[in-house]
Amino acid sequence: MANNRQTPLRDNWKVILICGSVALSNCQYGFDTATMASFQAMPGFLRVFGYPDPKLPNGWGIDTVSQQLMTSFLNVGTMIGVLFTALFGRYFGRRYGIWIGTLFCYAGCAIQIAATNVAQLCAGRALLGVSNAYFMTFSNAYISECAPPHLRTILAGAFGLTSAVGSLLGAVVPMFTRDLQNKHSYQIGLACLFFFPTLISIVCFVIPESPRWLLVKGRTIEAEKALARLRGNSLRPDMLEEEFVEMVRGIEEEKALAGSAAFTDLFKGTNLRRTIICIGAVTSRASAGFWVFLSYGAYFYQQAGIKDPFAMQLYKITGSIVGSALGIFLGHRFFGRRTILLFGTAWAAIAMFAAALGGTIAPGSQASAKNFIAWSVVFGVLYSGFSSMITWPISAEVVNSRLRLYSLSLATGIDYIFAWLTAFTSPYFINPKALNWGVRYCWIWAGSNAITFVFFWFLLPEMKGRSLEEIDEMFEKRVPIRKFATYECECTKQAHDLVVEKAKIAHTEDIEKEAMENPKSGVSS
Repeated sequence: MANNRQTPLRDNWKVILICGSVALSNCQYGFDTATMASFQAMPGFLRVFGYPDPKLPNGWGIDTVSQQLMTSFLNVGTMIGVLFTALFGRYFGRRYGIWIGTLFCYAGCAIQIAATNVAQLCAGRALLGVSNAYFMTFSNAYISECAPPHLRTILAGAFGLTSAVGSLLGAVVPMFTRDLQNKHSYQIGLACLFFFPTLISIVCFVIPESPRWLLVKGRTIEAEKALARLRGNSLRPDMLEEEFVEMVRGIEEEKALAGSAAFTDLFKGTNLRRTIICIGAVTSRASAGFWVFLSYGAYFYQQAGIKDPFAMQLYKITGSIVGSALGIFLGHRFFGRRTILLFGTAWAAIAMFAAALGGTIAPGSQASAKNFIAWSVVFGVLYSGFSSMITWPISAEVVNSRLRLYSLSLATGIDYIFAWLTAFTSPYFINPKALNWGVRYCWIWAGSNAITFVFFWFLLPEMKGRSLEEIDEMFEKRVPIRKFATYECECTKQAHDLVVEKAKIAHTEDIEKEAMENPKSGVSS
């Protein structure tokens, strides 16, 4: 590993600011899903999109089909969006991909605010889903390609943290508007969504393009300038050149091995192993039950018998933020990717099992509701803080630069297929007019988390602190999973030797030039 390039945080303020700004694109996603989850328990929203029912806690209800459509169309939009992200990114790069996402976000928000029926609302949510596809794919790729290896946990993990921050804001806003009995109760929350694409649009015009994408396109001079902007004064000139040489050699070797990038390359040779891990990391959010809380949080809590579902949603999200910050710190300072992910997945399984057990032993009781509250917070802190946070850097760094957008697009598409299935089927399990399982629904997620744990135990290698080129080398050489953490890569040493040799040649040329210009300088008097 290139330990000599592991400079302190304060020296890397520039790349932290740039990648942190890009990570804000995930705020709008967290904000939107949290507000929509809260809307389904608000009388003002239900007056337009639901029906009156005096038997229900707040006097209003919403039918299962409407719930399915409103939540699932966001996922459908994302699935449609990822069909075009790889092709767009191939020609226009990461930065413009993020910017295009803001345009879809504007359109989706405007349509939802003006909607008067479920069909119009779904159209807006589909466009918002397309924006999510562009934000998630391009932002994650950009951060992973631009972050220094030793800071990738912090910067890519921040992408998950900003989603939790967005969710917190999305849970707070409805608490101030929930008692309004008209459209303003939800339109105010939707209008707040305009803030995020506006901020991100400005960011897109001041940040440099990904140097690795520029190298793939053969724009070497621009790539070197972009890397210099990202690193600022954090590296000495020789270290900066060493990192750039390592990037150039890595991209050239990838091109020599496979030529031009094609979607089918994802399933060939060593890329198949990398594709499977990437898909597993991204879809682990679906298998954890993450989408249930994100899409139906307040409604789920309400049906479980919790008196203030909005406050409960707020507590859980706050726990997620605390957990994410803790996970980023521990992942950066003490533990590797593999340890963090296995720990979080194990606790997600335990939390779901304990919640389901309480709901089975005493269904509908206050004891069951309190048990669910406790384990929901545990899930929020430990799953979001460890598993959810670390899947962002893993999914982007495990694949090579040439196929990164193809891999992330495919993984995101599959994740949202599962998200759509979750959104479409969850109302049947928790709606009182359907199966009415309530907390017992957690049995399904306890089992899926256990399966996910086994998957990562056998397939996930340790990649902490590695440059993307080092990861490429280890996969190409088929290094066993257990040896990833200690394997000595050749690419970093070769880049260092090349820079040293270049410096020696330059020094020799300077001496020869000086001797030619001053032939008597070397003769003693």
